[in-house]
Amino acid sequence: MRADYLTGIAVSSTGRMFSNYPGGLDPSNTYVGSNDVFTVGELTSLTNEVAYPSLEMNRPPGGAINYSTSPPTSVNYQQYLIGVQSVVIDSLDRLWLLDTGRVLTVDNVLLEATYGGPKLIGVNLTTNAVFKTIVFPATVAYGNSYLNDVRFDLRSNISDSSGEGFAYITDSSSAGHNALIIVDLGSGESWRHLGLTKSVRIESQFLPFIWGQPGYYTQAKRSYSSIPIGADGIALSADGETLYWCPLASRYMYSAPTTKLRARGDASELLTQQSVVNNGQKGVSDGLETDSNGMIYAGNMEGNAINMYNPNNGTTLTFVRDPRINWVDTTTYPDIDMRTPPFALFKAKLPNGGSKVSLLPSK
Repeated sequence: MRADYLTGIAVSSTGRMFSNYPGGLDPSNTYVGSNDVFTVGELTSLTNEVAYPSLEMNRPPGGAINYSTSPPTSVNYQQYLIGVQSVVIDSLDRLWLLDTGRVLTVDNVLLEATYGGPKLIGVNLTTNAVFKTIVFPATVAYGNSYLNDVRFDLRSNISDSSGEGFAYITDSSSAGHNALIIVDLGSGESWRHLGLTKSVRIESQFLPFIWGQPGYYTQAKRSYSSIPIGADGIALSADGETLYWCPLASRYMYSAPTTKLRARGDASELLTQQSVVNNGQKGVSDGLETDSNGMIYAGNMEGNAINMYNPNNGTTLTFVRDPRINWVDTTTYPDIDMRTPPFALFKAKLPNGGSKVSLLPSK
């Protein structure tokens, strides 16, 4: 596995493993036209990884930075990968790539996205071919948006138009344009909910501690700054009726009914805001996940652990804890990169026979 900044891992039903290296979090992941990098890879062995779906798709012509604009921006090729932040396998065993359309320069300047860059790409793992590309309009993915993570509900009865289901995405923008993005996978339409509300934004003066040290956001270019990352982790309940999410710069987890989020009527935003539930503190987390028993798993980078939220009684307990577990995604210490490759993947058995959630189309 590459030693560069990795944020996602996905495993198919046949054991194929995929990972992603976002150029929006580490400039060494930014393709500049000559360097040997890729933003999505497949592990072909425990020691080897290749670009996926192809090396060509990972290399936009001329690189990922457009210097013809002033100031420079990220390129906007719809058929190429720019800066993938998340890789996810859906219930039909298809791989989805969430492209932020944003990359960092060598000077750690996060460039804005332009239309065509932010997109959601579906890949058929049988043919290794792209079967769907959904490009987000500038009214959904702003130039300073940062599409962070995605979950899928493929039940055909929740969509009036296509029956292909929905995707839910967090916008973790460090510029404060945080929201949840909802996508109709059939029509390709997308929209935002809960923009700029407390549940998707950072906590004031938030400061996490990693291995006993304060975590600072180096892109702020200041000696001290709390981490300005909003809605980040995301998970669907086992029945698909509730969406959970958490800002990175917060210790709280929130949820809302998916029926409210999918609504687009005149009162839908107001009703969605009124439906949000604060599920309490679960530690400092980036990613979230759900098992078939309905448990919500949340990283706890301050406790070198993974916590588990039980929606049946509202409690959060420690699932697994190990000094080797750490969570440094989007944070680091002042002026010092404490990451020590090679990185590792850990595996733990879920309690009470828990397994992966499957939200499939009706037969």
